[in-house]
Amino acid sequence: MKFLKTLLLLCLTFALLAQSSVARELTYLDGALNSAKLQGSGRLTWWGFHVYDASLYRAGNPASTEFALDIHYQKSLSGLSIATRSADEMKKIGVPDAQATQWGKELAGFMPDIESGQTLTAVYVSTQSTVFYHDGKRIAQVPGADFSKAFFGIWLDPKTSVPKLRKDLLGQSCPPPLFNEAC
Repeated sequence: MKFLKTLLLLCLTFALLAQSSVARELTYLDGALNSAKLQGSGRLTWWGFHVYDASLYRAGNPASTEFALDIHYQKSLSGLSIATRSADEMKKIGVPDAQATQWGKELAGFMPDIESGQTLTAVYVSTQSTVFYHDGKRIAQVPGADFSKAFFGIWLDPKTSVPKLRKDLLGQSCPPPLFNEAC
């Protein structure tokens, strides 16, 4: 009986740790987002496999347009496959094929190979560009609100291929102003 109680306690502990690990403190974002606050978080699974956990952060000032998407990978993926999948997902939300292909090539130029446990973070900044971080280190900046809307739209556009994750990321709040969506 004591063994079963210990086993149950261990299972509960691991379950609580797994739930709390979805959202993390991202101190390197505080400068860009003025005290980043978690809006929502969720998990992407594919055929039952846990691919990544994602968290959406908004700036501390409610009137601010800045936000960040943090992705904590549970599977190893090549940078090229991430870039290619991103371009494919952009096409699914209505980005013209030629434009999505061009942005996919741009992403492939800097997207690192990801190992399980590593993170990619994308931050939309007020200069209408997206800044990318790999494990907290800045790796690239892509200018243009159109790119930002397409890239973040992979998760936040109403036509996303992952509507449950979108709902989890948005929580009870509205999408960032970049999406001009009524709430």
